[in-house]
Amino acid sequence: MKKNLLRKFALALFFIVFFAGGSYSQFSLTGQLRTRTEIRDGLGNLALVGAKPAAFTSQRTRLTFGYKWDRVNLGVSVQDVRVWGQDASSISNSDGARLAVHEAWAELALANATDTSFKFKALQYLSLKIGRQELVYDDVRLLGNLDWLQQGRRFDAALLKAQHKGWTLDLGGGFNQNGDAFGANGTYYVGGNVPATALSAKGISLTIPGGFLPTNGKGGAPALLNAVSTNGQNQMFKSFQMAYLARKFQQTRLSVLFFKDDFSKFRIDSIGSVTNGYVYGRRYDVTGVNSRLTYGAMLTGTNSLTKLHKVQWQVFGYLQSGKDRDGLTIKGAYHYGGNFMIQRGTLSFGPGYEVLSGNDGFKLKAGETHRFDPLYGTPHKHWGYMDYFYVGTGSPAGGLQNAFFKFKHVNKRLTTTLDIHYFALAAATPNKTTDAPTGAKVSSMLGLEYDLVLNYSLNKFTTLEAGYALMQGNNSLEYVKQNSMDKTRKTGQWGYLMLNIRPEFFASAKK
Repeated sequence: MKKNLLRKFALALFFIVFFAGGSYSQFSLTGQLRTRTEIRDGLGNLALVGAKPAAFTSQRTRLTFGYKWDRVNLGVSVQDVRVWGQDASSISNSDGARLAVHEAWAELALANATDTSFKFKALQYLSLKIGRQELVYDDVRLLGNLDWLQQGRRFDAALLKAQHKGWTLDLGGGFNQNGDAFGANGTYYVGGNVPATALSAKGISLTIPGGFLPTNGKGGAPALLNAVSTNGQNQMFKSFQMAYLARKFQQTRLSVLFFKDDFSKFRIDSIGSVTNGYVYGRRYDVTGVNSRLTYGAMLTGTNSLTKLHKVQWQVFGYLQSGKDRDGLTIKGAYHYGGNFMIQRGTLSFGPGYEVLSGNDGFKLKAGETHRFDPLYGTPHKHWGYMDYFYVGTGSPAGGLQNAFFKFKHVNKRLTTTLDIHYFALAAATPNKTTDAPTGAKVSSMLGLEYDLVLNYSLNKFTTLEAGYALMQGNNSLEYVKQNSMDKTRKTGQWGYLMLNIRPEFFASAKK
């Protein structure tokens, strides 16, 4: 009886939505199946001498529903991410699930100059977008959806979006909590993916209690030797507030970003006993937050050099201040750069240069940091496809200089890109190996990287992408990333083949 009622209800809802509402609204239903087979031999970090390459296939399956009406937009995206073979062919209930909601948001129109039924006339357009959503701004340098990763990135947030006479202003914020605090007081937040257990100093597995984040040292050091603060480190903010302002002036576009993220304070603690050994970490039961400010601007433009040549250019600069996740005072942290691409027909090419500040190991004062953290962007797009910098594998404390040259060729179905990067430290880094003289520093050059990608369109729903990347590193790269010398092979390689199918199941035209 219940099944029949549910079936009738679902059928009635279907007719109401698609027929009664069809005169006033739009619906869309799209899917994605993306498989990527990779061979890794030094991706992210130089491989140890004698290490063997790794090979695997990962898959993202995503279903996205969209609804548009004059007063409300709605988006829901459900995805499943897994590695082939990660689950047995017949799994048990204890294996859990990897099905997750990637996006679930609604955008409410509050003002619209083209609709006379709105009484608010101060702005041409105003809306509120609330829920789980992607934050994608500019070239995803600081805020992006990290789409290269199969799992991507999204935020639980609210955005007030305004448009008026060519200006765009987004005001946003979010507040994170580990649970609904039922039966508990306070809003203490552990901003990380906490493991269920951890090995003590005596090799005994200990259960991790709530509010405790294990680290790798008595001082509560980050789990990675050279972790910056956030991007790719599974370390979420407690809250954030942002403002983004943009305006296009003919062929030039200006954007300004202010982003403040707050991290829960902590105290150094341990769990365990003399008999079982100890696990050291951070106890998040301290009132207050460490607040970090990031602010700056970007200019992009397109100009004609001749009748046959166009140039696309970009310059940007950002600063950081306040305190980082670990409570260090941020002083003089910066990120700036510029690049241009000359286009003639199907060929584009051009150079670029950028700097992310780091710590001078000879001048750094206790309790301070000069490292710029590129927030929640897409490092894979900007600092090499080998993912050596500002991702989950950590990044040099001395910052980064990135000089590059890019080529791109586009024809009807095949797009070919080749990027060449020269990576170097931005600040002096001491050489503290036992055989180095006092006051010695490592060479600033880190390596050369070559990234080749071919993208072929099979049909309007399907693309096939193949890539090969080569990192020619050195001892400096090994030392600043892994704190060792002469223990790795100095050449890293990585190749992949990716099939991306994005069918459009349904799309209704607005009447």
